[in-house]
Amino acid sequence: MTYKIIITDDSAADTAFLRGLAEEWAAERRITAEIAAYSSSEAFLFRWEEDQACDLLLFDIEMPGIDGVTLAKKIRQTNKNVNIVFITGYSDYIAEGYEVSALHYLMKPVDREKLFRTLDRAYERSVRDMQYLTLKMPDTVVRVPFGEIRWLEVRQNYVTVHADRDYTLKAPLWDFENQLSSDSSFYRVGRSYIVNLRCIKQVMKKEILLMDSTVIPLPRGMYEPLNREIIKRL
Repeated sequence: MTYKIIITDDSAADTAFLRGLAEEWAAERRITAEIAAYSSSEAFLFRWEEDQACDLLLFDIEMPGIDGVTLAKKIRQTNKNVNIVFITGYSDYIAEGYEVSALHYLMKPVDREKLFRTLDRAYERSVRDMQYLTLKMPDTVVRVPFGEIRWLEVRQNYVTVHADRDYTLKAPLWDFENQLSSDSSFYRVGRSYIVNLRCIKQVMKKEILLMDSTVIPLPRGMYEPLNREIIKRL
């Protein structure tokens, strides 16, 4: 696997610094990385229209013309999964990152260890998104990327997998739990649910609220264990 990183920053010095650190990170982790850089949002978009093969986008926010946040919003119109990290000298933009599901913000001057931790997180997400849940439907076999799955529920003898679309099939929940066990983001909640911890917005005493506004009942005694898992795993 070649891990593809794109840096977009109008500062040649900042770009060279980030590229050097990213190359150092890849060498330490023994990861084959391909790193490209663009000096403007417009130059990046010209490339993006031709080729969207990329695992991580590092965007400077304060750029002339199209700024980094606006650029990220354009990307999210066609690609919801690529990891985006903002590089900025100001903290004022952090709230806007939620709109484009930014993985992280890094403040300038970029700290080496913080960048390495962020690159580790992004790489782990990319590896996770290469994993699939295999569903044997009545007339076909469907492979659903782990990254698309929000939650699973069982009713009687049927399990529904809630992803970009819903899939319902006759099977025990533990069958899916076994398939998902390689990804620590998935957590069994009581007898009836498996939840993707990354999709949780809020945990209340009796309910779980997901990012898409789905409400899942929380069994008695699960409030503390679930919160501990969120802290531990994420």
